[in-house]
Amino acid sequence: MKVILRDEVEGRGKTGDIIEVKAGYARNFLMPRNLAIPATRGNLRAIGEVTTQKGIRDKKRRRAAEVIKERIEKLSLTAEARVGEDEKLFGSITAQNVADLLAKEGVTIDKRDIDLPEHIKSLGVYTIPVKIEADVIANVKLWVVKQS
Repeated sequence: MKVILRDEVEGRGKTGDIIEVKAGYARNFLMPRNLAIPATRGNLRAIGEVTTQKGIRDKKRRRAAEVIKERIEKLSLTAEARVGEDEKLFGSITAQNVADLLAKEGVTIDKRDIDLPEHIKSLGVYTIPVKIEADVIANVKLWVVKQS
């Protein structure tokens, strides 16, 4: 069955692509989730409008992400932690801690969007990438200081 994708489907195609799929996949998965429509002559003409609308939505989402990125990059977060010998932390600073610090500044970010390869276990200044959209990444500066 030929269908026209209304939205990007991973492993299948992008918005506006005409793809061949099994009828059951189209009927039971793509169409109920409004991801595809049957490839009829009328729908082929109408898909241009759908593609245009998706482009407009994507631009709005990207602009909003850019505003959040600018706001995040202006921030300088400070995490206080207890330290032992050799200025090593008791415990560590995790992505959840960074998300909580961002929330205190009024920016709500999911901890899974904070790209912290390892937990922070020593004092210092760190630059932490935060994924806002697929291609919009902000860098926030985090100061890990000794708790007084």
